[in-house]
Amino acid sequence: MGSSGMEGKVLEMFEVGPCESAYQMGFLIGQRFSNLIRSRLARDLILQDQLLPFAQTPQAEPLLKALTDNNQKKFPNYWDELLGTAEGSRVPILEIILINFRKEILPFLPKTKLIANIDSPDDCSDVLIVSDSMAMAAHNEDADVALTGHTYLIKGMLSNELSFIAYTYAGELPSCAFGFNSHGLAFTLNSVPPIEEEIVAGGIGRNFIARDLLEASGIDDALTRIHSPEVSFGHSYNLIDIRTRRILNIETASRNRISVREIGATPFFHANMYLHLPVQQVQDDSSISRQKRAVVLPKTSKNEFLSLLADVADAKYPIYMTGPILYTLCTAVIDLDENTLSIIEGNPKKGVASHIFNMSSKEFKMLQ
Repeated sequence: MGSSGMEGKVLEMFEVGPCESAYQMGFLIGQRFSNLIRSRLARDLILQDQLLPFAQTPQAEPLLKALTDNNQKKFPNYWDELLGTAEGSRVPILEIILINFRKEILPFLPKTKLIANIDSPDDCSDVLIVSDSMAMAAHNEDADVALTGHTYLIKGMLSNELSFIAYTYAGELPSCAFGFNSHGLAFTLNSVPPIEEEIVAGGIGRNFIARDLLEASGIDDALTRIHSPEVSFGHSYNLIDIRTRRILNIETASRNRISVREIGATPFFHANMYLHLPVQQVQDDSSISRQKRAVVLPKTSKNEFLSLLADVADAKYPIYMTGPILYTLCTAVIDLDENTLSIIEGNPKKGVASHIFNMSSKEFKMLQ
């Protein structure tokens, strides 16, 4: 077991495994990125000002117990991985639990305690296509500006010889953003905003389902893993199978609701709103603006995909975000014909990738 990375602003990758247990994998990740995890927790205003105070109240006890019991029962190995991350980074397990269940907890905070707009949507954008001439998924990973510099890549190697690459937020399970594995299965994620009445308290967390996708044997297995849990919140998944040259967009909601759309020759853009699953949702002006802007932009080549994700024409709600609240951390480009995943840090129109992985190689050989 070892690590590889470069100093400065370049995204660092940590190679871990095979490990004796899931706990050990989490411990080694937490130990390696202890400073980064501690820094993220200290800067996370949602954690410090909202989640931690709420966790000390009597109202929080049944919700946190249900989340803990249900997710530990459904995914015992990933729960052990979470415990290992807390122990390895030397931070309280409560804080690790709270950031991993942020979306599943915040809707249940007393409205008098919730600071307006402190939980801005995690605004990600994806453009997808599968045509005779190109098959590609391009994804902007957007998050709170405080997360800049608080992400890393995990190259996990499991005892069953499965390997994966996961873009990871400090202290969270790999990956709440995007990743791929040695079965040729990749995914990117987009959050969606169901109204409070659409959310079920104490269900399975999205971070646990995304972690489970890293071990899917293919696109059908990934669909089963998405659909089987009793989720608390909703989510949008873009499943990419380089072996079968397929891309699916899946939208989910609580009470086992799911909608699957096969991506074809017509470019498909997805921001942070439900497009094909009938769910009552919060109207997000940023998502509406980005959807409208994407309709009018050309989408016939890789360069045009990157130009779309780099678009800043709408100063208030740009597709490519530079603050003050939300920031595009990176852009991931998955090319199903070249079998590559490229990670671009900075404006994607410039097309300078900090990492390029060969997805058809079990070792995920870095081409750059």
